[in-house]
Amino acid sequence: MAGSGTAHMREDEKRVLTVENLLVEFPAGKQTVHAVSGISFDLVPGETLGIVGESGCGKSTAGRAVLQLPKPTSGTVTLDDMVLGDMSASSLRITRNQMQMIMQDPISSLNPRRKVKHLVTEGPRIWGTKNKAKLEAMTRELLSAVGLDPDAVMEKTAGELSGGQCQRVCIARALMLRPKLLICDEPVSSLDVSVQAQILNLLEKTKKEFEFSMIFIAHNMAVVKNISDRIMVMYLGKVCEVAPTDDVQNTGMHPYTRLLLDSIPDPNRSRDGEDEIEIIEGDLPSPLNPPSGCRFRTRCPLATEQCAAEEPLLREVGKDHFVACHNV
Repeated sequence: MAGSGTAHMREDEKRVLTVENLLVEFPAGKQTVHAVSGISFDLVPGETLGIVGESGCGKSTAGRAVLQLPKPTSGTVTLDDMVLGDMSASSLRITRNQMQMIMQDPISSLNPRRKVKHLVTEGPRIWGTKNKAKLEAMTRELLSAVGLDPDAVMEKTAGELSGGQCQRVCIARALMLRPKLLICDEPVSSLDVSVQAQILNLLEKTKKEFEFSMIFIAHNMAVVKNISDRIMVMYLGKVCEVAPTDDVQNTGMHPYTRLLLDSIPDPNRSRDGEDEIEIIEGDLPSPLNPPSGCRFRTRCPLATEQCAAEEPLLREVGKDHFVACHNV
């Protein structure tokens, strides 16, 4: 399973995360769900990689598979020099301290009956930190770092907080173990627009302060481009395009990337029809039976016979800019 190839992988830089030929499949009766089909990507220290695509493209499954939740069907995930798939269950459990995940719905990811001070310190308490004074100091530091008043929220339960406050608590909890890698799975999609910008700014601030790398997963290109250093566009388990954020925004070349960019509201767009928004035609094909060749061909305005017969591999079209398309 080519997964669009590995031409975009960086060999000459220190990498905190290397994912190679990641394949994730699930049984569905007598059939197989092809959730992630042999993709590869990497992450350097301090970098934010945005993974974007519509619902069902496999981006969240790829993020969870990095944590071995679920364990990939095949492929290699390497954190620094540690191959996660080769580890014993106990070693992997210890290594997961260096990787944390923020879930999509902050309210449902917190126990509504537990106090904030207990939610935030759960990680260090599990790993042996029993000193109450130290735990309180750590809690105050992290809550302050995410913009919450420790005195106002520490004794409250999660059920007493707003969605934005809950997401800030989730970020504080994730940072408590000082991870090298933070995976954010649609962390602002369930929040009001006014709160989304606050959380994005908070993630940027804490990334610099606590020096971690980040994978930011979302279906909204407008959100991804505002926080990412590089963007990887996924469609139906495959990688379509990988490039620095400015290149994707200004010169994105894959037809699917262009359609995602065109979906971003633009107040300067003409009303006379010249700048009419292009709509992605048709429904996402089933991952039970994905199309042959290029998986986007059934909805692509540029599709040719070659697209059905041959899977396009990522090729370089500019500096650090890679596209998997026969026709660009």
